Amino acid sequence: MTRLMTAITGYWDAAAGAFDDEPDHGLRAGRTRAAWDRLLRAWTPAAPGGALDVLDVGCGTGSLSALLAAAGHRVTGVDVAPRMVELARAKLAAAGLTGRFLVGDAASPPTGDERFDLVLCRHLVWTLPDPHAALRAWAGRLRPGGRLLLIEGRWGGGDGYVGGAEALPWNGGVTAADLAAAVRPLAGDVHVVPLSGDPDLWGGPVSDERYALVADIRGDDEDSV
Repeated sequence: MTRLMTAITGYWDAAAGAFDDEPDHGLRAGRTRAAWDRLLRAWTPAAPGGALDVLDVGCGTGSLSALLAAAGHRVTGVDVAPRMVELARAKLAAAGLTGRFLVGDAASPPTGDERFDLVLCRHLVWTLPDPHAALRAWAGRLRPGGRLLLIEGRWGGGDGYVGGAEALPWNGGVTAADLAAAVRPLAGDVHVVPLSGDPDLWGGPVSDERYALVADIRGDDEDSV
Protein backbone atom coordinates (compact mmCIF):
# COMPACT_ATOMS: atom_id res chain seq x y z
CA MET A 1 0.00 0.00 0.00
CA THR A 2 1.34 3.43 -0.93
CA ARG A 3 1.93 6.11 1.67
CA LEU A 4 -1.06 8.07 0.32
CA MET A 5 -3.37 5.05 0.52
CA THR A 6 -2.17 4.33 4.05
CA ALA A 7 -3.00 7.92 5.00
CA ILE A 8 -6.43 7.70 3.34
CA THR A 9 -7.20 4.46 5.17
CA GLY A 10 -6.19 5.97 8.49
CA TYR A 11 -8.25 9.10 7.87
CA TRP A 12 -11.48 7.20 7.23
CA ASP A 13 -10.86 4.74 10.03
CA ALA A 14 -10.51 7.66 12.44
CA ALA A 15 -13.60 9.35 10.97
CA ALA A 16 -15.83 6.30 11.30
CA GLY A 17 -17.06 6.98 14.83
CA ALA A 18 -18.59 10.35 13.91
CA PHE A 19 -19.40 9.53 10.28
CA ASP A 20 -23.12 9.00 10.86
CA ASP A 21 -23.47 12.42 12.49
CA GLU A 22 -23.80 13.88 8.99
CA PRO A 23 -27.49 13.74 8.01
CA ASP A 24 -26.86 12.11 4.64
CA HIS A 25 -24.43 9.58 6.14
CA GLY A 26 -26.38 8.25 9.10
CA LEU A 27 -29.87 8.76 7.59
CA ARG A 28 -31.17 9.04 11.14
CA ALA A 29 -33.93 11.50 10.23
CA GLY A 30 -36.95 9.78 8.76
CA ARG A 31 -37.32 12.38 6.01
CA THR A 32 -33.72 11.97 4.86
CA ARG A 33 -33.85 8.20 5.01
CA ALA A 34 -37.11 8.16 3.04
CA ALA A 35 -35.65 10.44 0.37
CA TRP A 36 -32.70 8.11 -0.21
CA ASP A 37 -34.94 5.07 -0.14
CA ARG A 38 -37.16 6.55 -2.87
CA LEU A 39 -34.20 7.33 -5.09
CA LEU A 40 -32.53 3.96 -4.66
CA ARG A 41 -35.77 2.17 -5.46
CA ALA A 42 -36.24 4.32 -8.58
CA TRP A 43 -32.70 3.56 -9.79
CA THR A 44 -32.68 -0.15 -9.01
CA PRO A 45 -32.92 -2.08 -12.29
CA ALA A 46 -35.55 -4.76 -12.69
CA ALA A 47 -34.41 -8.35 -12.15
CA PRO A 48 -36.06 -11.79 -12.25
CA GLY A 49 -37.49 -12.46 -8.82
CA GLY A 50 -36.99 -8.83 -7.83
CA ALA A 51 -33.75 -9.34 -5.87
CA LEU A 52 -30.44 -7.98 -7.16
CA ASP A 53 -26.83 -8.69 -6.33
CA VAL A 54 -25.50 -5.28 -5.30
CA LEU A 55 -21.91 -4.18 -4.73
CA ASP A 56 -21.64 -1.04 -2.59
CA VAL A 57 -18.10 0.28 -3.06
CA GLY A 58 -16.87 2.66 -0.39
CA CYS A 59 -19.85 1.59 1.71
CA GLY A 60 -18.86 3.54 4.81
CA THR A 61 -21.08 2.63 7.74
CA GLY A 62 -23.55 0.84 5.48
CA SER A 63 -26.51 3.22 5.46
CA LEU A 64 -27.28 2.79 1.76
CA SER A 65 -26.49 -0.92 2.00
CA ALA A 66 -29.11 -1.16 4.73
CA LEU A 67 -31.75 0.47 2.54
CA LEU A 68 -31.00 -1.93 -0.30
CA ALA A 69 -31.00 -4.95 2.01
CA ALA A 70 -34.33 -3.83 3.47
CA ALA A 71 -35.70 -3.74 -0.09
CA GLY A 72 -34.78 -7.41 -0.43
CA HIS A 73 -31.51 -7.20 -2.35
CA ARG A 74 -28.31 -9.19 -1.69
CA VAL A 75 -25.73 -6.61 -0.69
CA THR A 76 -21.95 -6.78 -0.53
CA GLY A 77 -20.19 -3.71 0.87
CA VAL A 78 -16.49 -2.91 0.56
CA ASP A 79 -14.54 -0.22 2.40
CA VAL A 80 -10.86 0.37 2.95
CA ALA A 81 -11.42 1.37 6.60
CA PRO A 82 -11.83 -1.59 8.99
CA ARG A 83 -13.78 0.52 11.48
CA MET A 84 -16.30 1.53 8.79
CA VAL A 85 -16.83 -2.12 7.92
CA GLU A 86 -17.26 -3.03 11.59
CA LEU A 87 -19.95 -0.38 11.99
CA ALA A 88 -21.70 -1.43 8.77
CA ARG A 89 -21.91 -5.02 9.96
CA ALA A 90 -23.29 -3.88 13.30
CA LYS A 91 -25.83 -1.55 11.67
CA LEU A 92 -27.37 -4.27 9.52
CA ALA A 93 -27.29 -6.83 12.31
CA ALA A 94 -29.10 -4.43 14.64
CA ALA A 95 -31.79 -3.92 11.99
CA GLY A 96 -32.18 -7.65 11.43
CA LEU A 97 -30.83 -7.33 7.88
CA THR A 98 -28.41 -9.52 5.97
CA GLY A 99 -25.34 -8.12 4.25
CA ARG A 100 -21.74 -9.04 3.58
CA PHE A 101 -19.05 -6.47 4.31
CA LEU A 102 -15.41 -6.76 3.31
CA VAL A 103 -12.33 -4.71 4.16
CA GLY A 104 -10.52 -3.84 0.96
CA ASP A 105 -9.73 -1.28 -1.70
CA ALA A 106 -13.02 -0.08 -3.17
CA ALA A 107 -11.21 0.65 -6.44
CA SER A 108 -10.44 -3.06 -6.79
CA PRO A 109 -13.03 -4.88 -4.66
CA PRO A 110 -11.94 -8.21 -3.14
CA THR A 111 -14.86 -10.15 -4.61
CA GLY A 112 -13.00 -12.39 -7.03
CA ASP A 113 -14.92 -13.42 -10.13
CA GLU A 114 -18.34 -12.55 -8.70
CA ARG A 115 -20.61 -10.45 -10.88
CA PHE A 116 -23.31 -8.05 -9.77
CA ASP A 117 -26.46 -6.45 -11.14
CA LEU A 118 -25.73 -3.06 -9.58
CA VAL A 119 -22.53 -1.35 -8.49
CA LEU A 120 -23.25 1.60 -6.20
CA CYS A 121 -20.74 4.28 -5.24
CA ARG A 122 -21.45 7.43 -3.24
CA HIS A 123 -19.01 10.31 -2.74
CA LEU A 124 -15.94 8.14 -3.24
CA VAL A 125 -14.28 8.84 -6.57
CA TRP A 126 -12.67 12.06 -5.32
CA THR A 127 -10.56 10.02 -2.87
CA LEU A 128 -9.15 7.62 -5.50
CA PRO A 129 -5.59 7.88 -6.87
CA ASP A 130 -6.77 6.45 -10.22
CA PRO A 131 -10.54 6.95 -10.59
CA HIS A 132 -10.54 5.97 -14.28
CA ALA A 133 -9.09 2.55 -13.44
CA ALA A 134 -11.69 2.16 -10.69
CA LEU A 135 -14.53 2.92 -13.12
CA ARG A 136 -13.24 0.25 -15.48
CA ALA A 137 -12.94 -2.22 -12.62
CA TRP A 138 -16.50 -1.55 -11.44
CA ALA A 139 -17.93 -1.89 -14.92
CA GLY A 140 -16.09 -5.19 -15.19
CA ARG A 141 -17.81 -6.47 -12.05
CA LEU A 142 -21.25 -6.05 -13.62
CA ARG A 143 -23.23 -8.67 -15.46
CA PRO A 144 -24.18 -7.74 -19.03
CA GLY A 145 -26.94 -5.16 -18.81
CA GLY A 146 -25.98 -4.26 -15.23
CA ARG A 147 -26.08 -0.75 -13.84
CA LEU A 148 -23.43 1.56 -12.43
CA LEU A 149 -24.88 4.13 -10.02
CA LEU A 150 -22.52 6.92 -9.00
CA ILE A 151 -23.73 9.55 -6.53
CA GLU A 152 -21.11 12.28 -6.68
CA GLY A 153 -20.53 16.01 -6.67
CA ARG A 154 -18.10 18.86 -6.92
CA TRP A 155 -17.65 20.76 -3.68
CA GLY A 156 -14.11 22.06 -4.24
CA GLY A 157 -11.29 22.48 -1.81
CA GLY A 158 -10.17 19.35 -0.04
CA ASP A 159 -8.66 21.32 2.83
CA GLY A 160 -8.22 19.26 5.97
CA TYR A 161 -7.90 15.99 4.10
CA VAL A 162 -4.74 13.89 4.10
CA GLY A 163 -1.31 15.13 3.12
CA GLY A 164 -0.72 14.54 -0.55
CA ALA A 165 -4.42 14.80 -1.42
CA GLU A 166 -3.62 17.57 -3.87
CA ALA A 167 -2.22 14.86 -6.15
CA LEU A 168 -5.59 13.10 -6.39
CA PRO A 169 -7.08 13.67 -9.86
CA TRP A 170 -10.54 14.55 -8.56
CA ASN A 171 -9.66 16.04 -5.18
CA GLY A 172 -12.62 18.15 -4.08
CA GLY A 173 -15.06 16.23 -6.25
CA VAL A 174 -15.80 15.92 -9.94
CA THR A 175 -18.33 17.68 -12.13
CA ALA A 176 -21.12 15.71 -13.74
CA ALA A 177 -19.75 16.57 -17.19
CA ASP A 178 -16.30 15.21 -16.39
CA LEU A 179 -17.60 12.05 -14.76
CA ALA A 180 -20.00 11.38 -17.63
CA ALA A 181 -17.12 11.75 -20.10
CA ALA A 182 -15.14 9.16 -18.14
CA VAL A 183 -18.04 6.68 -17.98
CA ARG A 184 -19.40 6.93 -21.55
CA PRO A 185 -16.76 4.65 -23.11
CA LEU A 186 -17.87 1.91 -20.70
CA ALA A 187 -21.63 2.20 -21.04
CA GLY A 188 -24.44 1.98 -23.54
CA ASP A 189 -26.54 4.63 -21.80
CA VAL A 190 -25.49 7.38 -19.39
CA HIS A 191 -27.69 10.00 -17.83
CA VAL A 192 -27.27 12.49 -15.01
CA VAL A 193 -29.87 13.35 -12.37
CA PRO A 194 -29.24 16.65 -10.51
CA LEU A 195 -29.63 16.30 -6.73
CA SER A 196 -28.54 19.67 -5.34
CA GLY A 197 -32.09 20.99 -5.29
CA ASP A 198 -33.50 18.35 -2.93
CA PRO A 199 -32.66 19.38 0.65
CA ASP A 200 -34.27 16.24 2.08
CA LEU A 201 -31.35 14.21 0.72
CA TRP A 202 -28.76 16.26 2.57
CA GLY A 203 -30.55 17.31 5.72
CA GLY A 204 -30.80 20.89 4.45
CA PRO A 205 -30.05 23.12 1.45
CA VAL A 206 -26.72 22.77 -0.37
CA SER A 207 -25.13 25.17 -2.85
CA ASP A 208 -22.59 22.92 -4.55
CA GLU A 209 -23.03 20.49 -7.43
CA ARG A 210 -24.45 17.09 -6.43
CA TYR A 211 -25.91 14.53 -8.79
CA ALA A 212 -26.43 10.89 -9.61
CA LEU A 213 -24.94 9.37 -12.72
CA VAL A 214 -26.79 6.28 -13.91
CA ALA A 215 -24.98 4.14 -16.49
CA ASP A 216 -26.35 0.95 -18.01
CA ILE A 217 -23.43 -1.20 -19.06
CA ARG A 218 -23.45 -2.73 -22.51
CA GLY A 219 -24.08 -6.44 -22.87
CA ASP A 220 -21.38 -8.64 -24.38
CA ASP A 221 -23.23 -8.78 -27.70
CA GLU A 222 -23.61 -5.04 -28.10
CA ASP A 223 -21.32 -2.99 -30.27
CA SER A 224 -18.62 -0.91 -28.64
CA VAL A 225 -18.86 2.85 -28.87
